[in-house]
Amino acid sequence: MQDKIFLDTNILIYFYSADEKNKQDIALNLIDKYSDCSLISIQVINELSNILFKKFKLSSTEIENIVLEIDNYINIVNFSTTTQIKALKIKEKYKLQFYDSLIVATAIENSCAILYSEDMQDGMLIDNVLTIINPFKNII
Repeated sequence: MQDKIFLDTNILIYFYSADEKNKQDIALNLIDKYSDCSLISIQVINELSNILFKKFKLSSTEIENIVLEIDNYINIVNFSTTTQIKALKIKEKYKLQFYDSLIVATAIENSCAILYSEDMQDGMLIDNVLTIINPFKNII
């Protein structure tokens, strides 16, 4: 059985963006490879929806269809105030941005071993349980 993995918002952005084909291919491969064991949070859905509105200029109906599509392929988890408190502690300890810390805390609470993200330090180990990996690090 594969370890559970968590996908940051930027993975889904590249999945739906045709602007950077190399990154889109990597995002597609990650989602395909880990379809049975990948997770995202409601936060990721919210961030993605905001970007799809603002940068992609999609309609509410188009975004609704994307959210439903994602829900069919990736497990979506929620978080609580306990998660937010954990995120505050992670923010202080690892000097991350708060919303990145919330992603990290949610991943840890859901027993993920890997967090794929372009925005955080590649190789960083959080609380000896979660490793951050930048899947795009070798793209020139």
